[in-house]
Amino acid sequence: MKMRWPIALSFMLPALALYGLFVLLPAARGLYYSLTDFSGAGAARFVGLANYSRILADPNALVSIRNTLLYAGVVTVLQTVLGLLLALWMGNAASVRNFSRVALFAPSMLSGVVISFIWTYVYSPLGGLLNTALEALGLGNLKAVWLGDPATALLSVAAVQVWTFTGQTAAIYLANYLNISQEVRESATLDGAGFWQRFAYVEWPLLAPATTVSVTLTLIGALRVFDLPFLLTRGGPGNASEVLGISIFRAAFSEQRFGYGAALAAVLTVFVVFVSVGLTRILRSREAAL
Repeated sequence: MKMRWPIALSFMLPALALYGLFVLLPAARGLYYSLTDFSGAGAARFVGLANYSRILADPNALVSIRNTLLYAGVVTVLQTVLGLLLALWMGNAASVRNFSRVALFAPSMLSGVVISFIWTYVYSPLGGLLNTALEALGLGNLKAVWLGDPATALLSVAAVQVWTFTGQTAAIYLANYLNISQEVRESATLDGAGFWQRFAYVEWPLLAPATTVSVTLTLIGALRVFDLPFLLTRGGPGNASEVLGISIFRAAFSEQRFGYGAALAAVLTVFVVFVSVGLTRILRSREAAL
């Protein structure tokens, strides 16, 4: 018996109303404010595309865009590779699988504030865990002011995000890996394939759905990042680790240029949508080709 449209619509209306109220309406207002000189209070004067033109002429905005793209690229690659390797290890180590899965997933359950406190200590140039470990290993020449050096600040923050969420990526890959038929693996082994040959030619193609999900989620999260760079470096030193999220916050709430901040937020939204949709299409086409 087919469900009538009025009944189906009545079930969808509450969710649609909430989505419109808390997502679509704020997005529309943000887009409107990006076309004004609104300062956060008082009247807003329509200025057209002036804020977007200002972004193209603002060196700090261009640096934050570059940093955001670099940060997202580094985090996505490292988190995907490490998560995949950990999933392979857990998939072939049944005795420690459950403990390892919980241990790796635990960092993502911590708040950004707690994570920032932990890694501020790890990166501290005065007795920090990382520099102390390098000294103990005879690699004292590699010690650095990790969060205070423009050459290492952004990558140091990226490493924290990789540490935090690699467990989630590993969990996604592990779920897919454990669903691969044992007969498929045994057939490849009987044909003379070693561990890495079996992975490269049998298991890796079958992990395409997990790759699509994990890469897309990781990329979106890295493009939208705000808390870790803000808490660890405030975007510094200078603007070496300033990402778009920090630029939006600073423009809208510190400099009282709400319209300009809204324009930066619109640029970030465009990046997230186009990059994630484009990458998902590529990964989906890889799935379809299998």
